[in-house]
Amino acid sequence: MMNSAGVSRAIIVPPSPVGDSNLFALETAAKYPGRFLVMGRFNPTAAGALTQLPTWLDQAYMAGIRMTFHKPEWANWLADGVLEGFWRSCENYRIPVMLLAPGRMTEIDRIASRYPNQTLIVDHLGMHSHHRDSDCGEDLKTVLPLARHPNVSIKTSAVPCYTNEPFPFRNFNGYLEAIYQSFGPRRMLWGSDVSRLPCTYIEAVTHFTETLDFISKEDLPWVMGRSLSALLRWAEPNE
Repeated sequence: MMNSAGVSRAIIVPPSPVGDSNLFALETAAKYPGRFLVMGRFNPTAAGALTQLPTWLDQAYMAGIRMTFHKPEWANWLADGVLEGFWRSCENYRIPVMLLAPGRMTEIDRIASRYPNQTLIVDHLGMHSHHRDSDCGEDLKTVLPLARHPNVSIKTSAVPCYTNEPFPFRNFNGYLEAIYQSFGPRRMLWGSDVSRLPCTYIEAVTHFTETLDFISKEDLPWVMGRSLSALLRWAEPNE
């Protein structure tokens, strides 16, 4: 699918049902060198968890950590003071963190302020997975203020999942343009969330590359991968 859509590289995010194991994702990245990096799952409350962080990025093909806060068992992790050791260590060891935290933008704002050198990437536009079309506008109101933090980026992944409209999902353009204007091309990151797309992978790509006229030709390469590569310190193939 990547080859047919002209996508040279991708980030693997292991799904939550597999638990905290990143083994299969890392094995896959090793099988196709140069094509994948992994944002690994991590349980910060497990015994000895924080001792893993100094060498977390020494793992081959590991680019950072992906945290999920949308289920009850993880929701309290965002409470003030609960994961301060985790955030402090990630900042110290320059570990980028992707966040699935719909409805928790106030907490993300606090973390971004407290740890200004910590790279934070908000997944899936910061929106609730059950929201569609006009309901997403309320989510967007809570996300846009995060643009004031230079260390916060937003992944515009899974856009087709948030609308009942068919490709090219034009009714969602206003939301995407607001993100583009607020965060800019260096902090607006395309992503597919391919495992649950209601459209083809090629449509998920061409939605951005061919139909969003408000993204300039100069900015498009940044949105489509260059910015994410920079945030994850993944050198471009020709560098």
